[in-house]
Amino acid sequence: MILLLFGPPGCGKGTQATSLAEKFRIPAISTGEMFRAECKAGTELGKQASAIMQAGGLVGDDIVNGIVASRISRPDCKNGFLLDGYPRTVPQAQNFAKLLAERGLPEPVVIHLDVPDSTLVARLTARRQCPKCLKIYNLQSQRPRTAGYCDDDGSGLLTREDDQESVIRDRLYAYSRLTGPILEWYGYARVHTVDGAQAPALVARLIEEAVIEATGTIPVAARY
Repeated sequence: MILLLFGPPGCGKGTQATSLAEKFRIPAISTGEMFRAECKAGTELGKQASAIMQAGGLVGDDIVNGIVASRISRPDCKNGFLLDGYPRTVPQAQNFAKLLAERGLPEPVVIHLDVPDSTLVARLTARRQCPKCLKIYNLQSQRPRTAGYCDDDGSGLLTREDDQESVIRDRLYAYSRLTGPILEWYGYARVHTVDGAQAPALVARLIEEAVIEATGTIPVAARY
């Protein structure tokens, strides 16, 4: 089973990726995790990526594709995997399709969490962070016990710079421009779109149903 999870900032993608990984007993792999692992291991690809990032550049498709190919060849991926943050371009999607075909792996199940921009802006502008312990709160869903102060150390909570509305709208626009062509390349008939504005538990159930329908694989927790 190969899952590709797409969704804009603030859609709850990280929570759903963790849930899917637990239910289907596959690793949830993010682009950031892959890059950090390669750089820490000092591989040739990791060195190349590190040098480019330190210079402020963007890592090219060839290096990204190589890092993905290296990661999914590890033993923990033998029964499948979930990718979060890849592919990020149509050429990457084309390369990934070729890679899967060469390795005799199944086509991916593409999940897209769709959430209106207005909902995402409301979610993200409601986030607050403790400057001392870095704990994250949300005034909509995870309020501190005392308004404006961290539960753990009493520090005054702050709004992060990237949670300002203007920054959020720029990020959402960039995401839409980046992801739209990839979803079009896969074809909307193959993309399982889920309303991510609903309660997380319901979103998880809808994703699970889509995966079962596409693969016939029953989550481990539902087998007993």
